[in-house]
Amino acid sequence: MSKSYDFTNLRVLVVDDCKFMRSILERMLEALGCGFVRTASDGIDAWDYLATDEFDMLITDWEMEPEDGPTLIQRLRIDSESPARYIPVIMLTGYTEKSKVMNARDFGITEFLAKPLAARSLHARIVNIIENPRPFVRTASFFGPCRRRLNLPSFEGSDRRGSASDAVEI
Repeated sequence: MSKSYDFTNLRVLVVDDCKFMRSILERMLEALGCGFVRTASDGIDAWDYLATDEFDMLITDWEMEPEDGPTLIQRLRIDSESPARYIPVIMLTGYTEKSKVMNARDFGITEFLAKPLAARSLHARIVNIIENPRPFVRTASFFGPCRRRLNLPSFEGSDRRGSASDAVEI
């Protein structure tokens, strides 16, 4: 059972091209006690908000026009001008095939949330971000939260997966 959290100071940016979904998410977050929720209709608007204000978390839909969620997240993670490179991101989508989840993980999301939404699921993702923060990792082809979710004991042997310069925790 997770602890009870006071989300009064939590600042969340919701990005979805559907006005109805933005409204639902905004109401859910307010019901969970989030003190500041702003909404954007696509990745371009979201980038502008992130450049001018500070947010603790981003919740974004996958499919949007003209800029979708994956493009926004990839820009946030790798663009040298990124206003929020380390922001936790919850990817929201109705497409839950394993390949979609794996792709989302590979472009730098923190959590995945399937539509239709339930307030309990949204709360669980937010709490997981708080209780299980993941270090960021940089490789030649990836920058984002560590994709491993298991908390395994330290490995004492030699690492044969690659050189120490291949992955660095930031």
